Amino acid sequence: MEISALQWNITICVILALLAYDFIFHVRKAHEPTIKEAAIWSAVYVGIALLFGILIFWMDGAQYGAEYYSGYITEKALSVDNLFVFLIIMASFKVPRADQQKVLLFGIIFALIMRTVFIFVGAAAINRWSWVFYLFGLILIYTAGNLVKDEVTDKDEENEADNIVIRLAKRFMHTSDEYDGDKLFTHIDGKKVMTPMLLVMVAIAGTDLLFALDSIPAIFGLTQDPYIVFTATAFSLMGLRQLYFLIDGLLDRLIYLSWGLSAILAFIGVKLILHALHENTLPFVNDGEPVHVVEVSTGLSLIVIIGVLTVTVLASLFTPKGQAVRAINGAREAAEAYLDLPDDAPDAERIRLNAKLEKHRRKLPGLKQKHRDELIESETRYRDLLERARGEHEASSAS
Repeated sequence: MEISALQWNITICVILALLAYDFIFHVRKAHEPTIKEAAIWSAVYVGIALLFGILIFWMDGAQYGAEYYSGYITEKALSVDNLFVFLIIMASFKVPRADQQKVLLFGIIFALIMRTVFIFVGAAAINRWSWVFYLFGLILIYTAGNLVKDEVTDKDEENEADNIVIRLAKRFMHTSDEYDGDKLFTHIDGKKVMTPMLLVMVAIAGTDLLFALDSIPAIFGLTQDPYIVFTATAFSLMGLRQLYFLIDGLLDRLIYLSWGLSAILAFIGVKLILHALHENTLPFVNDGEPVHVVEVSTGLSLIVIIGVLTVTVLASLFTPKGQAVRAINGAREAAEAYLDLPDDAPDAERIRLNAKLEKHRRKLPGLKQKHRDELIESETRYRDLLERARGEHEASSAS
C-alpha cells in the first residue's frame, strides 16, 4: 500500500508542531520540571503515539498498524537505554538541572534529523540491493553481543562524555569551564569562547549519530515501509525529555535492560538474515537463488518484543539483585536528599525522607553480601552517609 503525499505532509506538520509546542511552552524558559509535570506530559506523548497507531490501523490496514506498534515499542525501549548515556553526559558536564531540558530537546531534534537521513538512505539501499538485509542483520547481532559484553566486563561508562567529537572541539576551539546561563557562547577577556553548554550538545549529537546506526537497522527488521519507520521512530522520541525527568531516579534500577535489549536486537538481527535468505541474490549463497526458510511474522515479533521487555522489567525489580539495587540506592538517595535539606525545611519533609531512609535501611541486613560488594563502592562511606542523615534527623527531632 502506498502512503499518500497528503498523509506524509500532515504527519510531518503534526510532528513539527509538537516539537515547536514543546520548545515554546516548556523549554524556552529554563526550569526544572516537577514529577507531576513530567508524568502528565509523558502520558500525553505516549497517548498520542498509541492513538496514531490506531489511525494507522484504520487508514492503512492491520499489517501496517502491527508494524508501527512493533517499531514504536522497540525504538522506545532503545531510547530509554539512550537516556542512560544522556544522564552520564550531563552529569559529567555538570549541566544545571534547569537547563537540562534545552539539551534534551536539542538531542531529540538532532536524533530525529539523523535518523530521518538514515531512514531514507536505508530505504533506498534496500530497494536497490536486497543483500543490505544481511548487513543490517549482522550489525544488530554485533550490537547485541557488545551489549552483553559491556555487562559482563562491567564497562566504565564515564567515557561516554569524552567522545572523539568533544576531543576535536576542545582541540580546535576556545572553550570555557563556566556556564553562562544557557548561552552557547560567551566572552572572556574580550574573546568569544564556547561554553560547556555547547560542548554538551556536541557530545549529545555525537552519541545520537551512534544511536542511529543501531536503531535504524533494528526497525528495518520489523518493517521496510519508510513511512512506518519514520513515524515509529519520531513518536518514540517524542516525550523523551519528559521521560528523562520522570524516571531519572529509576534508570539505574533497570539493571537488566541491556540484557533485554540485547535479546531483542539479536532476535531482529536473525529475523533480518532469514528475510535476506528468502530474498537472496548473492551468487555465493545458494547460487544466487532464494533460500526457502521460515520467516518471522510481524505478530510474532510484537509478542517477542513485549514479552522480553516485560521479563526484563520484572527481573530488574523483583530478582534478589534487583531488590538489592532498590534497597541500596533507595537508602542512598533518601540520605543524600535529607542532608541536602535547607535549615528551614518543613518537619513534614524531614519525616517523609527519614521514613523512606528507614524503610530501605531495614532491608539492608537481608541482602546477599555479593550484591553489597558489587553495588556499594565503599561500605564505610556508605554507612557513614546513612548514619549522618539519621543523626541529623535525631538532632532535628530533639530541638
